[in-house]
Amino acid sequence: MIEEKTASSQAIEAAKEQKQSTTSGQAVMRVKIYSPFKVYYDEDSHSISGEDATGPFDILPHHHNFMALLAPCVLLLKPVEGKDPDKKIRISGGLMHVKADKVTVFLDI
Repeated sequence: MIEEKTASSQAIEAAKEQKQSTTSGQAVMRVKIYSPFKVYYDEDSHSISGEDATGPFDILPHHHNFMALLAPCVLLLKPVEGKDPDKKIRISGGLMHVKADKVTVFLDI
């Protein structure tokens, strides 16, 4: 038998997910940057900045669904750990997909 989720159980699950996406009171998102043969970054972050044809932009936790064709630029990430204040990755272009506090950047496509 297939169980159907009620609206209240869906709300509880959404609240749990939102609670899990915070670290020390600050919201975080999962960021993965990779090409077909190498993973450049796969960690939680507070933000990612990039550039497309219209100019520079920032992605923060709880951002709406978003896709962008990235221009050659330096991606700037704010890692959660705080060991390094910023992580910079120079790219020659790529595709960024943002959905549900998950940011995926495909390079060398």
